[in-house]
Amino acid sequence: MFPGGGADMQQLLQQAQKMQQDLARAQEELAETIVEGSAGGGLVTASVTGSGELTGLVIAPGAVDPEDTETLADLVLAAVRDANESARQLAERKLGPLAEGLGGGGGLPGLPF
Repeated sequence: MFPGGGADMQQLLQQAQKMQQDLARAQEELAETIVEGSAGGGLVTASVTGSGELTGLVIAPGAVDPEDTETLADLVLAAVRDANESARQLAERKLGPLAEGLGGGGGLPGLPF
């Protein structure tokens, strides 16, 4: 399949191993990077890791109305969604070039885009 034999195959395997190491390193960096999202003009702020794990939630006192907990819930959801979108964009920036090296990234298991 490879004319000339083993040298080309060895080089290909080394490149694949390096790409795998780069991908693992980028995923580790994502897990350690915190991004934020907010809603209601900053009334609710959510913090997530680049891999999407919710790590913090700050609710301003002005967002708390005991008579209207539904609005507060909506603000929390919106802030978490905003933070997760920021995490997705960060992952795409960090992992996108690596996925292109693997043949495109679209549909590769474990990649969020």
